[in-house]
Amino acid sequence: MKIRVFNPKMKNRIGVFLLLSSDILTLSAFFYFSAFIRENIIPLVFHKVPVFEYGIGMYFWIFPIWFFILIYEGAYSKRFAFWDEAKLLSKCTLFASLTIFTVLFIGKQGAAFSRILLLTMSLLSILLFPVIRTSIKRLLYSIGLMKRKVLILGTGKAGRLALAALRNEPNLGYDVAGFIDEESNGQRDIDGVRIHRYIDKIDRYIKRGVIHDIVIAKPELDKQRLVRIINAIQHKVENTLYIPDISGIAVLGTELRHFFNEQAIVIEIKNNLSRPANYVAKRLFDYTAGSILFLLLIVPILIISILIRITSKGPAIFMQQRIGRGGKPFMCYKFRTMYQNAGERLKHILETDPASQGEWEEHRKLRNDPRVTGLGKFLRETSLDELPQIFNVLKGEMSLVGPRPVVQEEIEKYYKENAEFYYRVPPGITGLWQVSGRSNTSYEYRVSLDTWYVRNWNLWLDIVILIKTTRVVLKKEGAS
Repeated sequence: MKIRVFNPKMKNRIGVFLLLSSDILTLSAFFYFSAFIRENIIPLVFHKVPVFEYGIGMYFWIFPIWFFILIYEGAYSKRFAFWDEAKLLSKCTLFASLTIFTVLFIGKQGAAFSRILLLTMSLLSILLFPVIRTSIKRLLYSIGLMKRKVLILGTGKAGRLALAALRNEPNLGYDVAGFIDEESNGQRDIDGVRIHRYIDKIDRYIKRGVIHDIVIAKPELDKQRLVRIINAIQHKVENTLYIPDISGIAVLGTELRHFFNEQAIVIEIKNNLSRPANYVAKRLFDYTAGSILFLLLIVPILIISILIRITSKGPAIFMQQRIGRGGKPFMCYKFRTMYQNAGERLKHILETDPASQGEWEEHRKLRNDPRVTGLGKFLRETSLDELPQIFNVLKGEMSLVGPRPVVQEEIEKYYKENAEFYYRVPPGITGLWQVSGRSNTSYEYRVSLDTWYVRNWNLWLDIVILIKTTRVVLKKEGAS
């Protein structure tokens, strides 16, 4: 059911009001649940905590602080992809918590307010706020509120890429109303989206279609015509999004600078790994999270080790030399998933089965690998075979997230001129290759994913990949 009574601007305002109202209810729910934990659960764990008294009227002042930061950071005026919004909400939560505790410290009111309640509320916000808020936004989109109609200028490869990108990010709330280009050569639509002809008539399409935003995805336009088009439509739509003819460079953390007098713009591309503090933060994250995971996984690791020894001959742990940061070799640990005569089995099938030989040459893997034991197949499908690599992380040889670890004979074929990117960070237990199809991807694509990760590295990217890895492993997507 979609709301059709109001005009687009009014529907956007109603949607923002409802989103703001839902955020108030969500944070209030976090407050009361945190109060319940402080009042009923904390005393069961810590018997000498002081008596707890609270009322939302006593804590009302924390909510204006929270919403001032949300509004200041553009939570109600900007559009974000899901993970960008999750990052924004985590940032707002951190700033709100620091501000609240600063007020308590300066006002010397720390004893009058429950710090456990406030910390619990912040933790709940970091964990649940992004999921709840994005779900509410999608509900609002589904009834026709806050949607933005987009017209894509260009029907070539860049235009199709823009359509796929907008469709793959439902959290943005964009509705592609159509394409516009020159003569369409008889083609009437792209994936069900209508193509309009003649760029010079774009004003008419904007007005008739009530278009909010324009995406310019036509890199073959000459500079002068591109400037004329942008200047002509800038004040006829709310936003103009331009996709430059640049690929293969870092995109995360890039910023747009300008020189006022020269009327020039500059894209600032940061090298996050060149800053020692950033690399130290990555390693601290690895050691901290790795230590916690080790405590949680030590019992499953012991159990799996015993099962491997029972079900097939040979050691439970398979060690193989891999290439680490700076080209330094190290012994990578994995659970043994193959028979002891794996080499002979592989040689036989490659000599007798041309299809398997072609698959091996392309992927360096076989979907139906005769070398893999029954238990080994299960361990691979669930990615449990990689659990021992937690020891490599704690030894500083690997990271939780990074490029796929490779052997020496692979490095030239696998990375070629991109080897320098591989050497800049430790290889990871997981990475972009695992959350983007894993064994279903080609070698060339894996290389591009690993180099993209190194170029764009930041700590938030590691966190996102770890969360996505959990989903991929649970669904067994692309495992082999």
